[in-house]
This record gives sequence, structure tokens and C-alpha cells, in this order.
Amino acid sequence: MFDRLDRFTARHLPLLARFVFAAVLARYFWASALTKLDGVFTPSLGAYAQIFPRQMEAAGYDVSAFGAFHWLVIMAGTYAEFILPALLIIGLATRPAALGMIGFIVVQSVTDIVGHGADAATIGAWFDRASDALILDQRAYWVLGLLTLLGLGAGPVSLDAIVKKRIGKRV
Repeated sequence: MFDRLDRFTARHLPLLARFVFAAVLARYFWASALTKLDGVFTPSLGAYAQIFPRQMEAAGYDVSAFGAFHWLVIMAGTYAEFILPALLIIGLATRPAALGMIGFIVVQSVTDIVGHGADAATIGAWFDRASDALILDQRAYWVLGLLTLLGLGAGPVSLDAIVKKRIGKRV
């Protein structure tokens, strides 16, 4: 009985994880990315404030105090917020995209805690009664779904599966 359940889960859980990601998180990340752009290659003032909050405050919110490194970090993070969710949804390069999203969420969380000074209620605590803290509670579930995709891949209903079949026929 459990063998059938294992096969069913391995086959369908990745599609469900991708669906839930699309339904719950994709628009969150895409909306966030849009706030960071004033043009295709022009970060917004808000992007600098979101990603480098303490440095922006120290610079008096003067973007000219920032260099190429800051621009590169902002642009890489912004385009990651566009591209990685899209890859996960269509199931293409799913494992690297899931790993990238996990890294993104870790950096986002550290920035929220250290850079923006998130309070204890926002950070939350594991093993307490409350399950609604933004960082430790919610983002743990985000990462769990992404770990599912990292471990199992995109599943049979994905572009990864199509690519694998085509490459397999050539070998």
C-alpha cells in the first residue's frame, strides 16, 4: 500500500508544489521585483532602500553614493525575482531555480532582520503557539515547498521532463 503512495507522491507532489508556489508566491515576488525598477536596467530609489537600507540611510538616500557593486546586486536580485518563479512554474531548470529561490529567501530574511530591524513579532519563533510570524513561520513553509522541488525535481508534467525525454532519445 505504501509503495503505491510513494509512487503517487513522487509523481504528483512536485506538480502540486509548483501549483501552490504559483498560486501563493509568484505574484508576491513579481510585484516586489516591479518596485525595484525604474527602467530595464535602472534600479529605483526604493530598490536601494529595500536591499541596502542602512547604507541608504547613512548616505542620506543619495543613490550617487552607491557604485557598480550595489547596482549589480540589485539588478541580479530583481531579475531573480522575475526569472526564478517563472522557471519554477513552468518546470524548467527546477532544481537550480528552487535552490536559487531558497538562497533568495535566506538573503531576504537576513536583510529584513538585520537591515530593516524587524521586530520580534515579525521574526517570530519556532515551537511557540503563534504560527503567523512573517519570517520564521511563513518563510519556513516557503522553503519547505522549494525543498520539495529541489529534492524531487519538477515532476512528469514539466518542461524538465520534456527536455529529459528528448535528451534521453539522443543518447
